[in-house]
Amino acid sequence: QLQLVESGGGLVQPGGSLRLSCAASGFTLDVYAIGWFRQAPGKEREGVSCISSSGGSINYAESVKGRFTISRDNAKNTVYLQMNSLKPDDTGIYYCAALRTTAMCVMRTGWYKYWGQGTQVTVSS
Repeated sequence: QLQLVESGGGLVQPGGSLRLSCAASGFTLDVYAIGWFRQAPGKEREGVSCISSSGGSINYAESVKGRFTISRDNAKNTVYLQMNSLKPDDTGIYYCAALRTTAMCVMRTGWYKYWGQGTQVTVSS
């Protein structure tokens, strides 16, 4: 059974940091691009960042550039999202998703086949 599990969410004050993890089971991530997406209450799901299967292609949403860093450890079958200088606007449910491709990554929700259950991130004082 193919499964993605996110972890690392929580409540943090503005300016704080969190590190999200996306662990895969039932398949290996080394031929999958991984995307991180988030959804705030009342808003559509949006792309945050993505990383290609090799790690050679990385993209970020403009709103998180310079603050978030995506990385992957294929040996651990895990992808990470380091989030620094968090703002209240970063609040939402964060999802990771997998797209079987060795090409460059894209942050289009409709292209991704496998999704995790999400982890809540709340940035508030």
